Amino acid sequence: MLGILLGLICLAFLTYKGMSILWVAPVSALVVAAFGGMNLLEAFTGDFMQAFGGYAQSWFPMFMLGAIFGKVMEVTGAAESIAHFLAKLIGYKRAIIAVVVICGVLTYGGVSLFVVVFVMYPMGLALFREANLPRKMLPGSIALGAFAFTMTALPGSPQLTNVIPATYFGTGPMSAPVIGIICGILMFILGILWLQYRTKKLQASGEVFDEPEGETASGISNPEDLPKWYLAIIPPVLIIVLFNAVKLNIVVALLAGVLAGIIIFIRRIKTFGNVIKTLNDGAAGSMLAILNTAAGVGFGGVIKAVPGFEQLKTLVTGIDASPLISEAIAINVLAGATGSSSGGVSIVLEALGPQFIELAEQSGIALEVFSRVASISAGGLDTLPQCGAVLTVLAVTKLTHKDSYIDIFMCCTVIPISATILAIILGTLGVV
Repeated sequence: MLGILLGLICLAFLTYKGMSILWVAPVSALVVAAFGGMNLLEAFTGDFMQAFGGYAQSWFPMFMLGAIFGKVMEVTGAAESIAHFLAKLIGYKRAIIAVVVICGVLTYGGVSLFVVVFVMYPMGLALFREANLPRKMLPGSIALGAFAFTMTALPGSPQLTNVIPATYFGTGPMSAPVIGIICGILMFILGILWLQYRTKKLQASGEVFDEPEGETASGISNPEDLPKWYLAIIPPVLIIVLFNAVKLNIVVALLAGVLAGIIIFIRRIKTFGNVIKTLNDGAAGSMLAILNTAAGVGFGGVIKAVPGFEQLKTLVTGIDASPLISEAIAINVLAGATGSSSGGVSIVLEALGPQFIELAEQSGIALEVFSRVASISAGGLDTLPQCGAVLTVLAVTKLTHKDSYIDIFMCCTVIPISATILAIILGTLGVV
């Protein structure tokens, strides 16, 4: 257990300092393995690489197509067209709110949060450029919309973190809707307030929008030169409809979105060579994001393999307190240890699901409350610096932990934990 703690500290500290997780994760995993009495070579070539390779195998198509889709939306001006429309609707001074709302709609619509990061980046960049906001505020804005209230709190969300507890408890994704809506609104409001506070602080120190390294503005700034917004929204809406209503696999839905974008805006891409360049650039852009995330998952694979992990699981799942408090603490700790909200909630409910059902009957607290508290709890410590989603949004936006992690931490860790406390209070009072 000491090795797990030291490994987590090593991983979090070094990644926060801007060192690449591609080598930091294996080194930190070897610290865990050494304290766990494992053969270091076998831990790296076996447990680490199996988890690393398994993740890459499962998610590479989604990462690649998500990145290509985002690139198509960028080079055709479709993303900027949507950004202009929303900016006009909401106001350019409210660019942060626009980014959060778009991410929330996409995530609640069933689009994977990783895909949302790729799709939202060019739109968010255009909005922030137009509003002249510090670019380092973009990761926190994307994270609030994609990794927080729509992933865990809002009833009916198709995201795994909401679905898994409903499966274990035999409830449904709409479990405890009043608690979910109240906590979701709390996360949204507090998150927006934090982001606006931070933005004003940065602006007061003279910070403004800066172009990402190696990139230049598209040059398209006049809305009249952009595609019509009602045409620009067709590809992303198509993805949402195919994935949710038609129930197609997300990979198929993304492929359809990419093809739709190319076909609709073929006159803007102009040549076959430009089509190939767009595909190449998008695919290349996905590589760093998926490798960083897979490295974090590989670290989690070594943690799960050491004997101390079973002790840690027994310790956190055996807390003697209110069943809702015990559930929340256990899920938070294990989500933090694995760097995954769905992983943390799955481990706890696999171990203690039947006991929580029994405690629900004894305490008179509805199972729907246990389900909602479980999903909200999973979205707390999961976003520590080594979290795959955190690494992805920073890699895609070309920023570092030092630049933007404080905003992600506040919006996706501190505020959701506050919402978890509120959910426990409401559930104890009988609110469902």
